[in-house]
Amino acid sequence: MFVTTAGRTNPDMIEEAKQIALALECPYQERRKKSVQTLQSLYKDDCIVVGKERLELFLMNGEEPFFFHPNSSMFRIKRLLKNEHDPFIDATGLAKGMSLLDCTLGLASDSIVASFVVGASGKVVGTEENKYLSYLVGRGLKSWQSGLAGMDEAMRTISVQHSDALSFLKEVPSNEFDCVYIDPMFEETILESDGIRALAELAAYSEVREEFISEAKRVARNRLVLKDHFRSKRFEQFGFSVMKRPSAKFHFGIITK
Repeated sequence: MFVTTAGRTNPDMIEEAKQIALALECPYQERRKKSVQTLQSLYKDDCIVVGKERLELFLMNGEEPFFFHPNSSMFRIKRLLKNEHDPFIDATGLAKGMSLLDCTLGLASDSIVASFVVGASGKVVGTEENKYLSYLVGRGLKSWQSGLAGMDEAMRTISVQHSDALSFLKEVPSNEFDCVYIDPMFEETILESDGIRALAELAAYSEVREEFISEAKRVARNRLVLKDHFRSKRFEQFGFSVMKRPSAKFHFGIITK
């Protein structure tokens, strides 16, 4: 990985790029009017581009850059404001003042909705194993302007932890979170948006095993929730009660303590 600036840069952007490179322990490379593709061919690596509005991550040979955006969380929050249901909230049983550990943060869409529901008195923590995805999502949550005051506040309070989920779980006391949530990459790829396609390039793929489920149940005070493809065998394998949703490509599995 290396860090550079957008084509039209200024001293502030250059300084920010240098600080990001320092934080991520990777080189800063001057743009020098070269294209991103030219820089990548020179340095043979992925790169983060610091622009005026956002950070973009360009993968080697990737078709499109990755950047943080709230994905589906905005329209889901608008629905909640109209007192409509959100299947994820129904499955997790979250309410004001409660806590969630999101073991598969990704673009943080579910965590944003959770944080909006639990409010300032609640707590949402998300783990992300990929160092660069963790950094970009963490930065995005602190800076994205949605136009919805409640949503912006919800994003700012999410704690992003750069860690694999199992290692993090092992360090957490028993019954620490009201709900522990798992959304592994689906057994059958679902490509519903550009965000998901870009995320698939960055996501850390690890199988959900018995040790992981055991630790997650230990940490969960009320329930453990698994979101997975409707054909997934994991629901039966680990003893989840399935909340089936007609015509949906994924279901929620619930273990209540």
